[in-house]
Amino acid sequence: MPVKGNNEKLIKEPFPHILRKSSKQIHGWWHGRDPYGRRDCTCERLLVNPYNGCSHDCVFCYAGAYFPEQKHIVVCKDYDRQVAKQLDSIDVASCGYLSPVTDPFQPINNTYHLAEKIIKVFVDRNIPIEFITKGEVPQEALEIMKNQKHCFGQVSIVTLNEDLHKQLVPGGPPPKVLLNNIERMKEAGIYAVCRIDPIIPGITDDLSEIEALMEAAKKAGAEHIIVSCLDIPRRLSKSIVKSLSKIYPPVKEEYKKLYSENIGGYLHAGRDYRYKLFSLIGWLAKRMELTYALCMEFGYSRKFLKEKPVLEGLNRYYMTSKVCEGKEVPLYFRGKNGFFPLAGCIGNCLTCRKPVCNIAELPTAGAWKLCDYRAWSKKERDSRDRLL
Repeated sequence: MPVKGNNEKLIKEPFPHILRKSSKQIHGWWHGRDPYGRRDCTCERLLVNPYNGCSHDCVFCYAGAYFPEQKHIVVCKDYDRQVAKQLDSIDVASCGYLSPVTDPFQPINNTYHLAEKIIKVFVDRNIPIEFITKGEVPQEALEIMKNQKHCFGQVSIVTLNEDLHKQLVPGGPPPKVLLNNIERMKEAGIYAVCRIDPIIPGITDDLSEIEALMEAAKKAGAEHIIVSCLDIPRRLSKSIVKSLSKIYPPVKEEYKKLYSENIGGYLHAGRDYRYKLFSLIGWLAKRMELTYALCMEFGYSRKFLKEKPVLEGLNRYYMTSKVCEGKEVPLYFRGKNGFFPLAGCIGNCLTCRKPVCNIAELPTAGAWKLCDYRAWSKKERDSRDRLL
């Protein structure tokens, strides 16, 4: 049957989805640091989304704010070929990021394998790529990634409680599968990050349970912990609170008081709650000898610009690693025999003060697009030509 509004065929198995040719471009983060501070990601990334929509059906998912009317998964047909062409058009590359919106290893990937194909596209060019997932990582993906020394992965686990996990992530695998991802990454020599992402107030914020999760992750092989506190898109607040209240009925009333900060269209838990939570987890991480960082956690500073408050990233108060994702990944430049890592660079563009890359724009931590990477590549080529 055709999808409403166009002639694309809806494929019912294994999940309702459509195939769509896509020419969308890989790009950097959506927000730059200036002018209002909505950027706390220390490193540049080339964001790659092979799928729109996700069958994990996390009850707290924010992706619905991006695709409010979409009731099926969109598979970007042959997107690995588009990514390959785009990478071949640049001489300067940051680490790939698979995927920032919907899970690259959701079950539909078992049919189309776009995640593994895109990983291979990067690694074949000696460009590193990372993944973030609440799904089961295919062994093929790890076998490809272990051939590139700066590749790494992030596994997101919201709780060790299997029953609770099933309620929160009904379409995802159980916690033991997620811990096994980390174990297999360690066996393959791939740097592993455990994300407790998000922590849900009143439901998964018990400190003893978080401690047990961190201990299990470390035992499995994780070297770095990233946490965030649930933030709620305002346009989805009613549906998300309704879903969470089925798990913990007091949510409906408690969140009215707790979610007191409106930042960029998202409701955030009050600063006192978040600061206490992050401080306690930081203490646990230090005790366990794990590095630690936050993800997309902001607070309003005392600065104003054109009468609007300027945000500050909270990692400045809590992060114990040099880069927020734990793994230090340099920029890569194209040479005669393919891409190579830039010596002296650890990829910390947000905090870098003396860039060895000679790309003056990067320390401003902007929202870069493919055209920016192409412009930097042209400057790099022109610079090389002048030296010849």
